[in-house]
Amino acid sequence: MIRIGNIELKGNVILGPMAGITTLAYREFMKPFGVALSYSEMISDCGISYGNAKTMDYAKTSEIDHPVGLQLFGSDIKNTANAIEILQKSAKYDVLDINLGCPVNKVVKAGSGSAWLKDVGALKAYMAAVCQVSEKPVTAKIRLGWDDQSINVFEVSKALEEAGVKMISVHCRTRQQEYSGHANYGAIKGLKESLGIPLIVSGDIFTIQDAIKSVNKTNADGVMVARGGVGNPQLVRQIDQYFKTGEILPDATPKDQLAYARNYASMLIRTEGEERAIKELKGILPKFFFGFPGHKKIRLAITTNMSSALDLEKIFHGVEESF
Repeated sequence: MIRIGNIELKGNVILGPMAGITTLAYREFMKPFGVALSYSEMISDCGISYGNAKTMDYAKTSEIDHPVGLQLFGSDIKNTANAIEILQKSAKYDVLDINLGCPVNKVVKAGSGSAWLKDVGALKAYMAAVCQVSEKPVTAKIRLGWDDQSINVFEVSKALEEAGVKMISVHCRTRQQEYSGHANYGAIKGLKESLGIPLIVSGDIFTIQDAIKSVNKTNADGVMVARGGVGNPQLVRQIDQYFKTGEILPDATPKDQLAYARNYASMLIRTEGEERAIKELKGILPKFFFGFPGHKKIRLAITTNMSSALDLEKIFHGVEESF
């Protein structure tokens, strides 16, 4: 089992943070499939420090959600430390994660996310200060490096461990790649053996075979599922079961997928209200029906003809009748 400081996880599947997706409702929905630890959407330390209400919403958790990590990003330790102190007083969470891998331009230009990978010395000092302030175990999410000419994942990982970080997740792409090309698991071969803390592998985990391959190549302690699990919660169940028993469960059936979609939509509407939930569902819900007969028609109905929960139920009913 994976141990993060004084926290022992009951599995090996980590739900990766995704902007606009890993809301409280999504995390609650995914937890029963075998998520050992989930992370919130990326939260701005400045937004927390300034008391922005929308930013604080990202830090909401629930009993179902635990163990859960809140993921911060920032570039100035004063802002980050202040945000941590606010969260420690106002939020209920188990782990603090610092995003050191986000490739988005507006994040990088502000000196956050992947920008930290360009200066290991500054990164180590920043993270040491974070670990000193945080009452919760600190984890970090990184990439292989800035670009193919500056892959420094071994150096960065060692610096993070020395700074006090208790677990590292590596998305096996460079910042320059963003989400293009393929994850290079071979680039972190031997990294696990060089560390005394858990290592989580991330990137291109879309099938159970992807998960098995990633662990075989890296010897990682666990797998982070992000985009591959959106609309396919069975993937988490398959990976969790494989790690525990060696059994490979079958893929979800269309009827399973419809039931999952209905359940998730209901949870999102309940927690965020109908209007806001319907907007979010337009981007996520079609993924549950990928590969279905008439998938394009279903997607079109969701994205263009759905403006209420009643519209949504009509779409679900239509899908059900097609079986």
